[in-house]
Amino acid sequence: MTTRNRQATALTLACLCAAALLPSCTNKSPEAGRPNTAPPPSSVPTNTSTPSSGGSTPSGTPTDVPTRPAAAVGSTLAAGEAFIGYYVDLLNYSYSTGDPQQLLAESDKGCVGCKGIAGYVQKINAKNGGLQGDFKDQLVDVKEIYRGKSGRLGGSASLKTGTYQERATPGATPIPQPAGTGTMEFTLAASAGHWVMYEMQINE
Repeated sequence: MTTRNRQATALTLACLCAAALLPSCTNKSPEAGRPNTAPPPSSVPTNTSTPSSGGSTPSGTPTDVPTRPAAAVGSTLAAGEAFIGYYVDLLNYSYSTGDPQQLLAESDKGCVGCKGIAGYVQKINAKNGGLQGDFKDQLVDVKEIYRGKSGRLGGSASLKTGTYQERATPGATPIPQPAGTGTMEFTLAASAGHWVMYEMQINE
């Protein structure tokens, strides 16, 4: 959550002006989308898919894509809260395998933060050696979740990671990253009767 969120913040600032032009994406709206904190795009694979704190290595790359749990089906507040846990699983799968397709499938096409994370994992992931150690996000809890006037859900969740190493490129020197905590601010929108990530930002 450290370096990858710093890179994401840079992308967020770059996109902030464009987002400000959209009424549904302004910070004044309680359920509005928040600017993204995800890094720039690239391409390569990584390794696992659960919000657990085990470090993954290329040798342990999982093949099973997380599937939406029954609790996250529908458009209730409870389904929205369960969706956050599912989305963290998708984040971890992407960090591990470098494959953000399912993450993006569960995100709104206009989600800047989701696209930023997708670009980051394609470049830096466990499968290509870009991430090693306890890099997975663990969902501590969904601190708040509420329905806005537009019908979207807004809220925040607490995340934490362990210590890990990150390489910007395959031959680069690994950069140690300390264990840390962060807050995911999110907005969910209904699509085909279920929640998808409309916008998100992870703050350290």
